[in-house]
Amino acid sequence: MALYLNETEVEGLLPMPDAIGAVEEAFAALAQKTAVNRPRQRVRMRGGVLHVMPAAWESRGYFGFKAYSSFGETRFWFWLFETKSGALVSIMSADRLGQRRTGAASGVATKYMARADAATAGILGSGWQAESQLEAICAVRPVREIRCYSRDRQHRDTFSERMSERLGVRVTPVAAPEDAARGRDIVITATGTREPVLRGEWIEPGTHVNAIGANWAHKSEIEESVVTRSAVVAVDSIEQARTEAGDLIIPADKGIWQWEKAYELGEVISGKVAGRTSASDITLFKSCGIALEDVAVAALVYERALSQHIGTTIRV
Repeated sequence: MALYLNETEVEGLLPMPDAIGAVEEAFAALAQKTAVNRPRQRVRMRGGVLHVMPAAWESRGYFGFKAYSSFGETRFWFWLFETKSGALVSIMSADRLGQRRTGAASGVATKYMARADAATAGILGSGWQAESQLEAICAVRPVREIRCYSRDRQHRDTFSERMSERLGVRVTPVAAPEDAARGRDIVITATGTREPVLRGEWIEPGTHVNAIGANWAHKSEIEESVVTRSAVVAVDSIEQARTEAGDLIIPADKGIWQWEKAYELGEVISGKVAGRTSASDITLFKSCGIALEDVAVAALVYERALSQHIGTTIRV
């Protein structure tokens, strides 16, 4: 028997502060080599793509994988197993799960890499993933004002109004990406673009950047100068970043930046690498989204569902 959880149930069981805590622990486990992550695998077909992401966190007691299909519409599912017997314990809808864990990863990066007094933010993008990005940074820093840019004026206006109400923080829509980035303590790119939308010249000393939108080798949201100007570059997984982080692959292939300058976020959490060494450092977290993040939040959701008698038991 396994527990099935739908999107609404998952959302109610996974508030952002708790997601951040779970993902932080998972990154630390990865750095300590008590967890295993495997990069995303993609199977391309004429009509779309199958994506599969497996990981194991044995000391936590779980392993599993996320699978999602992109055939016009994208559908997300997560399968969670326990490590003692290998039994399947839960199947859950994973759209909200993935959104929250992606935001949580940026929250962890911001906690360790942004200045402690970071209070202003700018976001490029106003879609589904942008929501949890703002939730996460507001959970770890005293953010008091945010600027939002996206190409669709109506969409960014609606997004800004909705997030202002949700966060209790003023979110102001702006007409140009530069206006969202200049003078900000934290800058986030959460777009679907193939070409850079964030220029290095807009980033001022002391800024922390979370680049989360591109996870294909040929796509890049940020100019190469954002990477080369960064004193610290962290990724969720170097192995995965080398195959799908176009923001880093492109400058590395051109020879203007080297992979030896990238560190895993777990190394920053463990103290092996400093998230920043001065208030004037520009820091960058390039997120691809890894399977271990999914295992971390899925385990939390499953255990809470059991204790609160939420979900539907199914025969498998």
